[in-house]
Amino acid sequence: MPDGTVLAFDFGEKRIGVATGETLLRSAHPLTTIHAETNDDRFAAIGKLVAEWLPVQLVVGLPMHADGTPHEMTRLATKFAERLKRRFNLPVGFADERLTSLDAETRLRETGRNSKRAKPLLDAVAAQIILQTWFESPQHVTLT
Repeated sequence: MPDGTVLAFDFGEKRIGVATGETLLRSAHPLTTIHAETNDDRFAAIGKLVAEWLPVQLVVGLPMHADGTPHEMTRLATKFAERLKRRFNLPVGFADERLTSLDAETRLRETGRNSKRAKPLLDAVAAQIILQTWFESPQHVTLT
């Protein structure tokens, strides 16, 4: 994997959390949450982030049931990853995102934010956890 910036996404049908990190530091940070109604608007917002951050890699959280079996959101997240790869011509990896939203809620609560104040940050923090999981994974699954 080349050195550089990585953008990670916590895909949702209403919101997409985004985090960033550097391959050399292997440390993730929440960046933003994209609120957009249409795919065109979502990908326009992602395009601006790609142009600004110039990532060498993209990562998408892969939701699954607790036992590791796929469900409908697994299919949608995979489709989103395929669109990212086609549109931006960058490698797209996957990270297991089971329980990331719960972990993000816990982390935000520990900082003293109640659930109402934490909600705007939740998806970006979930993306941060996804990216940190990817950095710490001994093997990376990437779309080919």
